[in-house]
Amino acid sequence: MSLDTAAIDRAVEEVGAQRDEWARCGPSERAAILERIVRDTVAVAEEWNDAACRAKGYDSHGPEGGEELFSGIGTFVRMAQALRGSMLDIAASGRPKYPGPVRHRPGGRISVQVMPSSGFDRVLYAGVSGEVWMEPGVDEATVRATQAAAYADPLGSAGVSLVLAAGNVASLGPRDVLTKLFGEGKVVVLKANPVNDYLVPYWERALAALIEPGYLRIVSGGARVGAYLTSHPGVGDVHVTGSDKTHDAIVFGVGEDGARRKAANEPLLDKPVTCELGNVSPVVIVPGDWTAKELAYQARHVATMLANNAGFNCLSPRVLVTHAGWAQREAFLDELEAVFASLPARLAYYPGAFERRAEFLEAHPDAREIGGGGEGVMPWTLIRGVDPLMRDDVSLNVEPFCALMSETALEADSTVEYIDRAVEFCNDVVWGTLSMTILADPRTLSVGAIGAAVDRAVANLRYGSIGVNAWHALSFAFATTSWGAYPGHEATDIQSGRGAVGNAYLFARPQKSVVRGPFVASPPPAWFATNPHAGQVMRRLLAFEADPSWWKVPGLVRAAMNR
Repeated sequence: MSLDTAAIDRAVEEVGAQRDEWARCGPSERAAILERIVRDTVAVAEEWNDAACRAKGYDSHGPEGGEELFSGIGTFVRMAQALRGSMLDIAASGRPKYPGPVRHRPGGRISVQVMPSSGFDRVLYAGVSGEVWMEPGVDEATVRATQAAAYADPLGSAGVSLVLAAGNVASLGPRDVLTKLFGEGKVVVLKANPVNDYLVPYWERALAALIEPGYLRIVSGGARVGAYLTSHPGVGDVHVTGSDKTHDAIVFGVGEDGARRKAANEPLLDKPVTCELGNVSPVVIVPGDWTAKELAYQARHVATMLANNAGFNCLSPRVLVTHAGWAQREAFLDELEAVFASLPARLAYYPGAFERRAEFLEAHPDAREIGGGGEGVMPWTLIRGVDPLMRDDVSLNVEPFCALMSETALEADSTVEYIDRAVEFCNDVVWGTLSMTILADPRTLSVGAIGAAVDRAVANLRYGSIGVNAWHALSFAFATTSWGAYPGHEATDIQSGRGAVGNAYLFARPQKSVVRGPFVASPPPAWFATNPHAGQVMRRLLAFEADPSWWKVPGLVRAAMNR
């Protein structure tokens, strides 16, 4: 089938014609546009969610449907609201006002607390905090001076960006559009991924405030459309969410010629490329003497990390790192398997899932398969006891991108030594730099040397987002935190990517985000996969994020406590 290049050209030309008009659109006007985007998104949310749930095999009003509603729509609404606050701040004082405080960190760095960002956050996300660590050498004066750089010279920042959307999470493409338009001052052509191209009609309604004046165009199509757009002379820069292989195909080309170009660092594409790619996300478990309640809670916590979106997330946990001498290691893994056994297995909707899984089963035929049944449904899969000395093991080097995780145990003579070795292992052996989590009970953390070792780990881990007793995905969800790979990857070794999204306070040089939570939250988070009332809670949470009000808080809290 021939490519309709005329339609693609028209999309690029139409947004290009509005680049300067968008640059002249002031922050107050942009805040009003975001306000309308929130209203329009809420108006289409149920239809959008129904379509996504049909494609993924979920009951749109069941727990999985609630998960899809908030991860697919609610996080987009939260980001739009956070950016709207920043636009109003810029209009009033020239820069977004972050809540703080600012703290000095090891390595000549500072961190800025960005969560909680309001009284509402303190109530609804009690005990949870988030901070953005800046690159070395950035002091607070530099942070303030470089915030919202696109607003210092709007016409100089103007341009046309191409966003190549991901096919797994419905909010990714629209969120990247917000980053480009409101964070960087670019107009955008968004190309939908063929996997979730069915969402385009809902995106068009949600983003009508950007489409109507010509600041955004959405196009569909496969790799040929993407290739034509990336090389289009009217496109100034590219942002892609996908895999490192997708990045390499775009930048260097495919086949032997692409491999040669990559080896010689001779890119085909000479435009700036930012990207959020994959990761073998580790979860490091600090050994402790956990109670039965704590074992059960953390098993639900970790199971939820994989169950979310059927494991088709770049932020899904892929390797559990444990201490070989932890007395409760087997008990925890047994508890984890019991949680998986209680969860319905899900449709493996993303292309290639069973083929990717087969590679892991071939390497680890003793993998434990839990649940399953039905055409296209994949059992939860856990590979125990991966040898950490086998650095080329598929479990440590390849993102399975399905409902599968592995576990490996490190030898160490003490807990402090284990933590230090876990940092080295995650940094130097496990592939990727996007996100990871540390789990440690408060009694263990209260031991001075161990607490200091965990603090040292947070400082030294080379990941763009780190969770401490909180799933690292919260950095993505909150939007006031930054989301992206740890900085410094060259195009020839891109790993988890380059650049940051989210980042609603528009920091110029974020290095990583760190989110912290209670070891056991009461009540458990509503987003746990074991919560049968997630559909009801997430609808209330979406309504709250769209229009925050203290009047809505009691009903939301009651719904969250209903177990």
